[in-house]
Amino acid sequence: MEGLVDFFLDPFRFAYMQKAFLITFLVAIPMAAMSSLMVLKGWSLMGDAMSHAVLPGIVMAFVAGLPLAVGAFGAGLFCAVATGWLSANSRVKEDTVMGIVFSGMFGLGIVLHVSVRSSLHLDHILFGDMLGVAWSDLGTTAFLALLCGGFLVLKWRDLVAQAFDELHARAIGLRTGWLHYGLLTAIALMIVASLKAVGIILSIALLVAPGAIAFLVARTFAGMLTVAVGSVVLSALIGIFASYHINSEPAPTMVLCLTGFFIAALVVGQVRDFRMRRLSSSG
Repeated sequence: MEGLVDFFLDPFRFAYMQKAFLITFLVAIPMAAMSSLMVLKGWSLMGDAMSHAVLPGIVMAFVAGLPLAVGAFGAGLFCAVATGWLSANSRVKEDTVMGIVFSGMFGLGIVLHVSVRSSLHLDHILFGDMLGVAWSDLGTTAFLALLCGGFLVLKWRDLVAQAFDELHARAIGLRTGWLHYGLLTAIALMIVASLKAVGIILSIALLVAPGAIAFLVARTFAGMLTVAVGSVVLSALIGIFASYHINSEPAPTMVLCLTGFFIAALVVGQVRDFRMRRLSSSG
């Protein structure tokens, strides 16, 4: 019995593991809420584009001696605004524009990183450095998470109305343009906040998977939000805990847990739909 207790408590005895759990929870909960909105709005590719686009900003900020978060935020926001402008002023569809913009900026980031020969470890930028989190990183992440969380709380009803029906939201007097760019800004900030925890590549998982899981399982938006937050918190607990015992990287292990939850939700949804079809046909 004592050995079993030690097995579960062992990871929490180390400061670096405690900080890994803490920073993941700080970014996971607001990103799960954003994920629900993004899935409803069909913005999954936008999150992917912005997460890749921050790389050149990080390298430029390093060269200029600025905080990396400033460069990442500026590059992510530029990607979102450029995508919106190009899709509005050309015949090319928005998903095509996003694919071009994010791949171009990601390529630029790789070229800059190799050219300037910086001391930045590319793996840490791409996949995070959860076990190397400092208390200053936790402070920055907490501030950004609180800022974005506050925006979501204050504008939650307006954002939900816009996500379900933008024309109706505009008709009842909501400033949909401000809401659009406000949400994009919050997404860019949360990508910056998640850099240390999961990196720019895996941050897309936190922006898409929780909402996708919830969409398959929940019947109402409140239920969708609950499932999204619950799935990402549970995947963080299981993923970081498992990574300690199997000696793997915490962030990819956590993303694998989210993928497993998505597959389970997909199976449950298919079984539920099959049963409903049988009931309706028999009735």
